[in-house]
Parts: sequence; C-alpha cells; structure tokens
Amino acid sequence: MAGFAEVHFKGTRKAYFGFADLDLHPGQHVIVEADRGEDLGEVSAMGLIAERKCSASAGGCAVPSPEKRILRLARDEDVSRVRSLRADEDRVRGEARTLVERHGLKMKVTEAEWQFDRNKLILYFTAERRVDFRQLVRDLARTFRTRIELKQIGVRDEAALLGGVGRCGRELCCSTWLPELKPVSLQLAKDQRLSLNPAQISGCCGRLMCCLMYEHRTYVEARRRFPREGRMLRTKRGDEKVVGVDIWHDSVTLRSREGTRRTVSLNELRSEVALGAGRPTDGQPEP
Repeated sequence: MAGFAEVHFKGTRKAYFGFADLDLHPGQHVIVEADRGEDLGEVSAMGLIAERKCSASAGGCAVPSPEKRILRLARDEDVSRVRSLRADEDRVRGEARTLVERHGLKMKVTEAEWQFDRNKLILYFTAERRVDFRQLVRDLARTFRTRIELKQIGVRDEAALLGGVGRCGRELCCSTWLPELKPVSLQLAKDQRLSLNPAQISGCCGRLMCCLMYEHRTYVEARRRFPREGRMLRTKRGDEKVVGVDIWHDSVTLRSREGTRRTVSLNELRSEVALGAGRPTDGQPEP
C-alpha cells in the first residue's frame, strides 16, 4: 500500500487501513472495507503518526500490514446517509432493550451502531456475569433483518462511548483525547496524597479517575525535590520534623521538639539546613 491511515468511527472505535492513489487529509470522511461490506469513517491520522499509534495499540510491536483498505472519499450523500443511520440508532437501542427484558437477561444495552451499508448492526452491552444470548441474537436478527454483533464492554468503555462531563467540569478524557484505557491503581491516589474516599476519586464510570494515571509522574517527580514526611532535619532553629509538604506552593511544614509548627519555602529550608550544622540528624543527604 502506498499509504497508511487511522480511521475513527462512532464513539471510540478506530481501525487502520492502507490506501493508494488517494489524496487524503485528517478530517476527511472515507469509505472503507468492512466486515462483509463497507463502512464510513473519518481519517484521524496518517503516515508516521498513524503507524506509531497503530504500533502503540499493538503493544509496541512492528506496524502490521493492514488487511483492509480505504476505497474512496465519501460523498455528501454518503455522509447524509450515515446521519440518518445515527438517528435511527435510538430506535434500535430501545427495541433491543425491550427484547433483552423479554428474555430476562441480566445485561444492559449501552449503544447501537449501524454499519454504513446496513449489513451489520453492532450492539454494545455491559454485564456483570456471563450471559447466554444465543436466542436473543436470533430474535434481533429477525427484527432488524441484518447480521448482529453483540459486543461486551466494561464500564470504562461505556463511559468513553457515551461521553459526559467529569468532576473537573470538562468533557471526559476517555471520550475525547485519551488514546487508551489502562487499569488505574489505588496506589496512584496514595502517591498523590489524595483522599481515599471513593466518591472523590471516582469518575462517572464508578472506577478510579483516569487522570490519576497520566498525572502520577508529575506528582512523583515533584515530590522528589522535598524531604520525606516524618524526617528529622537540623535547621538553624535546632532539630525539626517534616510534617507536611506542599508541592503547589513549594513549601514545607516543620514541627520542633517543643511542638511549635512553622511553614517555610523549600529554598529557605535548604539554606537553613546548610547553615544549621549541615546535616540531617538521621544521616541522610540534605533535601
């Protein structure tokens, strides 16, 4: 193939395609080869950028040769058709949920997505346990007269698919720019000295906020400049214990042996340690 491109579809779904003899640019709508038919998506990256993103999503391995290709640029009538399909997906989602209730299945239909040529209908759902939906698939295929794909997703993927507004007042990272959803550990919140109250560190999905992951390195690197909490330092006022650090204001809170507290800047503390006898009482290097 002469070119390599990343193409986005509805929600967070994306795939990689080869193309030849096409003048493509990010933001253009294109018709691509799909499972037993054609689909319409939007070019989101090309060339080396697309190759790097593909390699990253494949776990760092070499960029695979795309099995499918971009067929042509989408016409205005193609884009209008997709808009009509998207409008119809509300009806599809409602009917699918009715069938799920009729079968008594413990699953929640989150979203529906028509393929451009209507040869396939993808239904995204969440479920806490394994679900036997074989009869449901038959009824869905009979109702919508197309091939049905039921795709189970997690609650994080559900939030990314549906979108929303986070506690910060901005659109959810997972549905806007975050390229990949990774597990988030409670240790990240501990390292950042955050409240461990689930209501304060959880996102709309009910799981720990994704921003704990990509902000973690910043917090860890910032704290390396400070003495650890609980450490005894010998300053110009004598032995004092570090009881708190504030990375935002570059300050350290100290407590003397008499119980007196004071807050000084990190630069002031370094000067005091240098003037006060030079070394911390525990024999560790200066902050």
